[in-house]
Amino acid sequence: MNFTDPESRIMKTANGFIQGYNVQSVVDEAYQIIVATKVTNSPTDAGHLRNMMRMVEENIGKKPKRLSCDAGYFKQDDITWLESEGIDPYIATGRQPHNAMPIAVRGRIPSHYGVKERMARKLRTKKGHAIYARRKVIVETPHGQIKHCRKFDHFSLRGLTKVEGEWSLVAMCHNLLKLFRYGTPKWATV
Repeated sequence: MNFTDPESRIMKTANGFIQGYNVQSVVDEAYQIIVATKVTNSPTDAGHLRNMMRMVEENIGKKPKRLSCDAGYFKQDDITWLESEGIDPYIATGRQPHNAMPIAVRGRIPSHYGVKERMARKLRTKKGHAIYARRKVIVETPHGQIKHCRKFDHFSLRGLTKVEGEWSLVAMCHNLLKLFRYGTPKWATV
C-alpha cells in the first residue's frame, strides 16, 4: 500500500519496478498525433484494446483499418473481435528478440492453426514483419518526445482521476506541437 498515492500500483519497467500508472495510447501513423489515451492503474495492457478502439472511433469518427500492438495486448478474444470489426491486427504473440529478422514464410496459413498460431505466422511474413516493425516508430516516438524532449517523466498529481487529467493535458500539448510543426491547414487561413 502506497500512502502517498493509494490508487497507484507497482509497475514493472525496463529499469526495475516503480509505483505508478500505466498509460494506454493510440497514435496516428502519418503525423504521430495521439488520437486516444487512457491512464489505468492496471500493470498489464491486456484487456484495454477494445476500450481504446472505441475511444478512437469516438474521437475521429471511424475505426482504424490496421492496428499494431506489442505482446502485452495479445488476447485471443480481442484478435477475433478486431477482425470482426474490420480492423487488421498485427499483435505480437510473445517477446521478440531485438534486431532479429524472422524467417519469412509463404503460402496459405494452415486451416488447423488457432488464433495465436495464425497471428505468429502473419508476423513472420515479409508484409507482417514490415508493418509490425513500424509500431516502434509510431507509438514509441511520441512517448519518447514527451519524456525526453519535454522532460515529462513522472506525474505531479496523485489519484487516478487527477493523473488522467494531467496526462490528457500532456497529450494535448504534444498534439498541438505536432499540428504546429505540420503547419496551418489551408482551411484555417483567411
